[in-house]
Amino acid sequence: MNSDFDVIVIGGGAAGFFAAINIKSQAPDAKVLILEKTGKLLTKVLVSGGGRCNVTHNAASQSALSKAYPRGKSFLKKAFNQFWVPDLMEWFEKRGVTLKIEDDGRMFPNTNQSETIANCFLKEAQGKQVQINTRETVERIAPMNGPFLITTSKTEYVADQVVMASGGHSKLGHLDYVSPLNLSLQKPYPSLFTFNLPGHSIRELKGLSVLDAKVFIPVIKESWQGPLLITHWGMSGPAVLVLSSICAKQLGELNYSFEYSVDWLPDVPREELVLNKSKKQIQNHKPDAIPQRLWMYLLDEARVAHTKKADELSKSEKNKLVELIKNHLFQAEGKTTFKEEFVTCGGIDLDEIDVKTMQSKQHPGFYFAGEVMDIDAITGGFNFQAAWTTAYIAAKNIALRLNEKA
Repeated sequence: MNSDFDVIVIGGGAAGFFAAINIKSQAPDAKVLILEKTGKLLTKVLVSGGGRCNVTHNAASQSALSKAYPRGKSFLKKAFNQFWVPDLMEWFEKRGVTLKIEDDGRMFPNTNQSETIANCFLKEAQGKQVQINTRETVERIAPMNGPFLITTSKTEYVADQVVMASGGHSKLGHLDYVSPLNLSLQKPYPSLFTFNLPGHSIRELKGLSVLDAKVFIPVIKESWQGPLLITHWGMSGPAVLVLSSICAKQLGELNYSFEYSVDWLPDVPREELVLNKSKKQIQNHKPDAIPQRLWMYLLDEARVAHTKKADELSKSEKNKLVELIKNHLFQAEGKTTFKEEFVTCGGIDLDEIDVKTMQSKQHPGFYFAGEVMDIDAITGGFNFQAAWTTAYIAAKNIALRLNEKA
């Protein structure tokens, strides 16, 4: 049995590292151990934003920032009062990392390299003598009338304070190791995924992007407008990914079989679509915002000859084309998620957690940080900001307790 650590952090990802580093920053004499079950550290940090690391998102206020979270909005609005985007920027600047804001609000390191963020964390952890054990799986955590007994695949530890920062889990069974704590859990569902269209002809347009489209799911009555990408398996891009986040639980309950519609010109009312008032061939009379390849596809779907003059369209041809532009129906069957950037909703029920400290309401000394909680966000750096904020609050309160004991 090993009782040489004041704090054990479960998980070597974004939230785990940020918690450990900030504990040591505020309580330098604390003995802190990170336990990571895999052989890799900071995996999502390294792959986020296409390898650039979308660290956070610029926002006008804590309230505006909190609106990006379909689960955890009210909880995080309170948490952001303690640590949010300007605080994070200052934290990195003190360590020689400058963040830049892009036009869409996403924030990246100036280097455009995720290694900048990962190396910052690794350097901080090493300099502050945080011990990191990889390939060590936590199998059971049990309360011991104050401290916690942590059983791993290699040994046992006793720690007065524990940070659970193990990330999102695809199944409730993956959280069985905390069953002795009797925590309330929410069933996990994937979030941020693409809509699969098996066998659908539109997949032949893979790689084509539309700058502005509106995707609507009738059965849930939710929609989102933004860029849309056609892929070899279906549809992706912010319009789809954000909607998948908003509707993550409902779509999971539908087993990812659902109808949705796409409005290819969301800012143009039907009555303003003028498609048959020109002597041009209809293939040369497309609305400006619709890419040429998509326009030709829509003509084929409407069974309109490409060389037919626009002013020769029949009423039924025009109506069919307008319907495809404004209400193009698709039947999704399945989803595609990206293993490294896998995001889930569900996990530890927020009612279990004191938002002021990130401490368990049942078990003093047991803290939570990051995606292991029932918190998730739309795409754009928001999931990382939730990790930084919750980890910082946990670290601050752990350090406070350690310093009081010293």
